[in-house]
Amino acid sequence: MTQSANGGTAVSGIAKLDRFTGALGALIDRTSDQKQPEFLEQVSVLLADLVKTDDWLPQSHAVPHPQYYQQYCLHVDPQQRFSVVSFVWGPGQATPVHDHTIWGVIGMLRGTEHSQRYVIGQGGVPTAEGPLEVLSPGDTSIVSAHHGDVHKVMNAHQDRVSISIHVYGGDIGSIKRHVYPLEGGPAKDFISGYSVPAAKH
Repeated sequence: MTQSANGGTAVSGIAKLDRFTGALGALIDRTSDQKQPEFLEQVSVLLADLVKTDDWLPQSHAVPHPQYYQQYCLHVDPQQRFSVVSFVWGPGQATPVHDHTIWGVIGMLRGTEHSQRYVIGQGGVPTAEGPLEVLSPGDTSIVSAHHGDVHKVMNAHQDRVSISIHVYGGDIGSIKRHVYPLEGGPAKDFISGYSVPAAKH
């Protein structure tokens, strides 16, 4: 991991990741309104190209934890416009119902992921909305105010690791977000931070 003079961080020396972040930065430069669905569809195309082959993610950013899913930072734009994260899911691991407050695009790299969208109803009770989404390698999915921002994500496998690459419209590790208890009641604020990559040997 390297840190630039103006605050951005990145895993260095990965050509495919560098091409992706360069292309995404250029797309943002020429986009006047990131809330438009067309913009996120273009991000999805770029991310689909990144995850179509599983030969570039460093092992240090692919290590599962026996209890908790891991969220490894791969890149934070120097201007805080976007971040790229590898989510590593141990067998059966899942998130709570949560939101993002910014746009995000998920690309499946390894294994299979399930995602269920929710709407928050009266009393703060989350209710499942739409079918369970199944992401296989190469698939992408969008979260945003337009597409639906509240969901729960889980590893579809009980016997092996799954890995997805997430891109967000800001530094997701430092943004205040919300968890929605299944029983309802007030949402709980949280800031996720990032998992510490495994040391190289």
